[in-house]
Amino acid sequence: MARGHRSQIKRERNAVKDTRPSAKLSFARMSVQKACFVLDAIRGKDVQTALAIVTYNPRYASSVIEKLLKSAIANAENNNGLKMEDLYVAECFANKGPTMKRIRPRAQGRAYRIEKRMSHITIVLDEK
Repeated sequence: MARGHRSQIKRERNAVKDTRPSAKLSFARMSVQKACFVLDAIRGKDVQTALAIVTYNPRYASSVIEKLLKSAIANAENNNGLKMEDLYVAECFANKGPTMKRIRPRAQGRAYRIEKRMSHITIVLDEK
């Protein structure tokens, strides 16, 4: 039952490093929901198809994700020596970032809060 102390278990788990090529964008000025619409469309696809999808997608998030996907491809080619034809999008997700709070003046001295959300977007590629 006992495999060791909790810190020892964590140390062993963290020692296994993920060597897959990836790219991460922190503090992207869009909500997680809006980023996930585009990320869901490219998850599991090969890189050429994913690039075509984000290039012709009319959403604002697609332009940001296109740049991030090209960065992940460049990381795979330069750092890992992989070919672009063999790559596919293994994982892509958006995590919640900090929220900027702003105030909108309303009638009779009231103030409504505007929340400008941010997200952290990650794309992980892998070989077929």
